[in-house]
Amino acid sequence: MSVSAHAAGARDQSPIRDRPPIATDRALTLLAEGDVELMGRMPYSSNATFLVDVAHDGLDAQAIYKPVRGERPLWDFPSGLAHREEGAFLVDRALGWDLVPPTVVRDDLPFDAGSLQLFMPSNFEEHYFTLVSEDRFGQELRRICAFDIVINNTDRKSGHCLLGTDGTIWAIDNGLSFHCQFKLRTVIWDFAGERLPDGVRRDLRGLLEAGLPGSLAAALTPQEQDATLERTQNLLAAGRFPSDGHGHRWPWPLV
Repeated sequence: MSVSAHAAGARDQSPIRDRPPIATDRALTLLAEGDVELMGRMPYSSNATFLVDVAHDGLDAQAIYKPVRGERPLWDFPSGLAHREEGAFLVDRALGWDLVPPTVVRDDLPFDAGSLQLFMPSNFEEHYFTLVSEDRFGQELRRICAFDIVINNTDRKSGHCLLGTDGTIWAIDNGLSFHCQFKLRTVIWDFAGERLPDGVRRDLRGLLEAGLPGSLAAALTPQEQDATLERTQNLLAAGRFPSDGHGHRWPWPLV
């Protein structure tokens, strides 16, 4: 049976389902050790991206699977964006911000090696442009803004900020990150010139003092790790969110 046919017939009209929240450590065990079943291909993705079911030790959830072999070749990034997806989660976890859903890399998946990221049930009508005007999301969106500078995100589209059904904003699609050359492209410019919130400054300092997680060695080169720390230091030294005076640092499409 084809993946699309399986998806169409597996659970009524849609294979996507809601679920209760899962603690991060348990989610990581599920993703790393669980049995994986393909449910369908996600639409509108430039690279091959699949919805999968994952089951382990009585826990059943869904994840987004991005196989390395399904990546389009890029002139400025090597293959293996799955490791950068995992790297973004590791940096986010070190900061304590809970922006990126739990993510792992496995080599025993249906189309061989790739990333598995816990699927977060969300309101897909909402995205950055619909959320930024609501004050209640200001803290999370400012953290995503700072996070993208640290990881050098080259593709923060509006639709990469999801409003979960639990009210949490999730930052997804972080594979085009961690380049040594500063390549920031983002839709998040509403905070340009603002002073970094005290909590953001504290957490960035904590990252510099503790150093990057040792597990990042599997995801990033030493040069990429050094560049990540340098961007963090520069952002702290500036003390403010940057601006884009020339309008060159926007992704396309915007959503």
